[in-house]
Amino acid sequence: MLTSFLNSAPVSTPSASLYRSSRLWVAALAVAALTGCASQAPTNEGGRQAGQWERQQADVEAFESWILVGKAGLRTPEENTSANLDWNQTPYYFRMLISGPFGGGRSVLEGREGRFSLTTSEGRFEAETPEALMEEQLGWSLPVRAMPDWVRGLPGDHASYQLETDELGFPSHLQQDGWEIDYRDWEQAEGMWLPRRLVMNYGDVRITLVVNQWQASE
Repeated sequence: MLTSFLNSAPVSTPSASLYRSSRLWVAALAVAALTGCASQAPTNEGGRQAGQWERQQADVEAFESWILVGKAGLRTPEENTSANLDWNQTPYYFRMLISGPFGGGRSVLEGREGRFSLTTSEGRFEAETPEALMEEQLGWSLPVRAMPDWVRGLPGDHASYQLETDELGFPSHLQQDGWEIDYRDWEQAEGMWLPRRLVMNYGDVRITLVVNQWQASE
């Protein structure tokens, strides 16, 4: 009986054991890989991940004093031009240095406590709003009072708006005050993801802003 059992039992050779062991390792690695994929947050080529905007939004809202250095392009039915932009913003004061073709060479727009001035090669001018001031002196205008929020990816709290987000939850399209803002690219600065490229449209006016540098200021 013992001889019969031994003869009928399957023979476990080293090769068979190694094969079964290999299959178990492959299965374990496959499960681990699937688990890793399931737990990893969706990301994009730039490194942004799902949920990051929601987690950092309070920090972005609190980021009220900054310097932005970049380039702005202006396109209307009459012209297509650009200028360099050096923008210093605080809750109580702002200063925009616009240099280049559509800045008329060099223009400085400043605002403090409801007082707005524009200094160009023609002199210094004042008006009740920065938009009216730019329209009167330059023939075109930026939505200056709303832009400190828009350039950070936030809607202004002064009017109703519609906001769309991308697959990671970051703002992708904002409508407010008749303007439509598309967020095309983002970069990490000051420990946050901030817009690097945005396009603003109002009727037949199109403004493209490319940010070269974000920097916190006091």
